[in-house]
Amino acid sequence: MQIVKELAELTPKQETMLTIGVFDGVHLGHQHLIKRLKQQAAQRGLLSGVLTFRGHPQEVLCPQMELTFLTSLEERVSLIQNLGVEFIAVLSFTPELAQLSAREFVSLLREQLKMQGLVIGPDFALGRAREGNATVLKALGQELGFIVTSVPQLTVEGQLVSSTRIRETLSRGDIKQVARLLGRHFTLSGVVVTGGERGRVLGFPTANIAPEPGRAVPADGVYVTWAQVDSKLYRAVTNIGIRPTFGGGERMIETYVLDFNGDLYGRTVALQFIERVRGEIQFATPEELQQQIGSDVERARALLKQERGPN
Repeated sequence: MQIVKELAELTPKQETMLTIGVFDGVHLGHQHLIKRLKQQAAQRGLLSGVLTFRGHPQEVLCPQMELTFLTSLEERVSLIQNLGVEFIAVLSFTPELAQLSAREFVSLLREQLKMQGLVIGPDFALGRAREGNATVLKALGQELGFIVTSVPQLTVEGQLVSSTRIRETLSRGDIKQVARLLGRHFTLSGVVVTGGERGRVLGFPTANIAPEPGRAVPADGVYVTWAQVDSKLYRAVTNIGIRPTFGGGERMIETYVLDFNGDLYGRTVALQFIERVRGEIQFATPEELQQQIGSDVERARALLKQERGPN
């Protein structure tokens, strides 16, 4: 079985306590769960480990659904590593894996990842048809010899924190609330591609950022952002939209990187969104747009003078 082969390549050197999930965004709720995992593992002398998936289960279970993601796999792994867990296992979610019963799956985790404990959220379930809910898993734990700890879902401002809620908030452009739910500013990376170069004509040459397909993108509008180029940070103003002043077109992410001289084509730029300045506006003339961009740039300079760089 491909599953066994993948898990065998990840086998840790000692017994573990695990948590399992996609962890898209690695938001405050995920951080709360992983903090509890680390505490439980330390108390029992176990390695703390996170099992996440290469791909989303819904891509296999409901291939007709259009999914968007807050983070790439690489970003997820990096963010989880920064939380101080002792190992991360990445497993491909395949039709074969989806057909495993809860018993079969936890048995594999016991054998291949030396699982002695499992920390789960309140709505967690695994196995075929999500049969392995908390009640089933605790019964399997008693039978097979592992403990199951349920952690209540975190609330912020009276509402449950979830990746779905964050994506919905992002789609409204409420970038400050997104930051409150993530525990950090929202970040979006992409390669700089060729654009129409209208920004250059206006005196504000922009980099056109092309993120990976399927990435969640903030609502159309103008944002104050940090732009990271290689290891250096620059203040920036980012426009997301169709450029209605010039007749509209394909939705694009355009960033004016302040005080930058050089060629960005083909390079990766990471944008960290700080504040939404305004919605996208159709101006009567390019000159009016030029004047507004100048105001947006000054707003960015003033705001980011007091901001630390990306966290």
